[in-house]
Amino acid sequence: MDDAASALERAIDALLDARRPGATICPSEAARTVDPEGWRDLVAQARAVAGRLAARGEVEVTQRGAVVDVATARGPVRIRRVSR
Repeated sequence: MDDAASALERAIDALLDARRPGATICPSEAARTVDPEGWRDLVAQARAVAGRLAARGEVEVTQRGAVVDVATARGPVRIRRVSR
């Protein structure tokens, strides 16, 4: 995993930790946390990192409230912790 991916993973974790249980974040929020100026270039990578976290069972990626595969989802998605 490269430095940006590691930073994005940490940002996703930190943002979700700061939210109430069940709350979601947008991949762009993680990208903005990592690079406030060049965040747009990181959004696709943030979605990919969310997909890896989902594959590990740590988060769910949702679209309109339903869990989706971020690799095939088109349009805006949200990230949330897996409810235990």
